[in-house]
Amino acid sequence: MTRAASGCLIAMVVAATAFTDAAQGGRGRGPAAPACSTLQCDMLADWTRTRDLLIGVANAMPDDKFGFKPTPAQESFAQRLMHVAQIDIKLLSGLGGKTAAPALNASAATKADVVAALTQSFGYGEAVIKEFNDQQLLERVTPMPFLGPSASRVRILSYDLQHTEDIYGQLVVYLRLNGVTPPASNRGGV
Repeated sequence: MTRAASGCLIAMVVAATAFTDAAQGGRGRGPAAPACSTLQCDMLADWTRTRDLLIGVANAMPDDKFGFKPTPAQESFAQRLMHVAQIDIKLLSGLGGKTAAPALNASAATKADVVAALTQSFGYGEAVIKEFNDQQLLERVTPMPFLGPSASRVRILSYDLQHTEDIYGQLVVYLRLNGVTPPASNRGGV
């Protein structure tokens, strides 16, 4: 076996071991993911993880810093969080579920009000996901125009999760600029 092949094999074993440890609640961060056998369960697991990340970031920021802007042109910490809650509602409403969308306080600016709005939007998302079985998650619906003329429900959910985690990355910078370590960066975090 060549030196390169040996190195590649070792890297694969280390990666597989780390993945297995994380999946089993070992050395990975946060609780073990639920054992899923359906697409719906996978989506709910990802939704829950993203909810915990975002609400964790919101709770980590001191109350008096919710108006913080890295530059005057940028949105405040509270505004970025409310953007997530509002986009969640818009995207999830297009899935065709029966659960009524919550009426969010769009001008929420305090920590308590913003966390309440996030909790409502994530609760709504969980309820909507639970409405659809795997076959229904694969069905095509008419999404917001920027996603094209049709998209599967799972694509819309995946886009929503991706958008939220993008904003999460921005919010981590807001925390660090205020001397706060994001919860997921703490040992034993999410």
